[in-house]
Amino acid sequence: MNRLRLAIVGFGRLGQACALALRDAPDFELAGVVRRERGPLPRPFEHVAVAGHPRELERASIALVCVPAQATLEVARALLQQRLPLVECAALDGGALAAHHRALGEAARRHRVPAVVGAGWQPGALPLLQRVFEILIPRGQTEASAHPGVSLHRSAALEGVAGVAAALGCERRAADGRPQRYLYVQLAQGASLAEVERRVRADPLYAGEETELFQVDDVAALEAAASGIVLERRGTGGSEAHQNLLLEARFDAVRFAARVMLDAARQLPRLGAGAHAWLPRA
Repeated sequence: MNRLRLAIVGFGRLGQACALALRDAPDFELAGVVRRERGPLPRPFEHVAVAGHPRELERASIALVCVPAQATLEVARALLQQRLPLVECAALDGGALAAHHRALGEAARRHRVPAVVGAGWQPGALPLLQRVFEILIPRGQTEASAHPGVSLHRSAALEGVAGVAAALGCERRAADGRPQRYLYVQLAQGASLAEVERRVRADPLYAGEETELFQVDDVAALEAAASGIVLERRGTGGSEAHQNLLLEARFDAVRFAARVMLDAARQLPRLGAGAHAWLPRA
């Protein structure tokens, strides 16, 4: 199998996440890292080649642009001028994102090189998830919050419920203003989530409030987690009125972005010149 050789341009959190993801991708090789500092990379990447420009790396065929958003356009234009296909995921939005993609499209067409743009978490995977929710419930309201709640706090009352080893709780408002309670429980050994949920819903403390219960493996790890999303789509009017979709997740957004960038890199060899929006491979 001929493996694609990738150059990672920039080696902050995103660049390092891409390098880690490449270790589990047998269809790729890491040609090296492009950055200003020529010193050795931190462990476990100390044996990876470091260069000041992709042309100094042996047979690099694709660049993953992992520099800060404000520098992405300049770096990407320089790479396209060198006829190097690339993937980028600059964290911009609104008019700034549209202008950024237009400029990359013009440069890619001028130099007859393919590029995949917006191949990250946001932009990238999150807008696709939102679009799927809108397709499934055409008439409704969507709310996305960057964290599962305003704050997560230890819940002594919930930890007193039989079968709960540890718990966190938070309160937030739904799109229509109704209060909602989110409870994250680490079960005691041998406990059943269904039985714990039955006990919680029977507790007068939670009566009259919309409550969502989620099982987690480790409350302490959840407490320390930095990234999360609550994506909710509520149907409004007609047959949609009683339909509801809810996605709650905790994750490392940078690692998600790196995995999307690798998926985009797999698509580059069959794309024509110009800038292409990322879509998951069929």
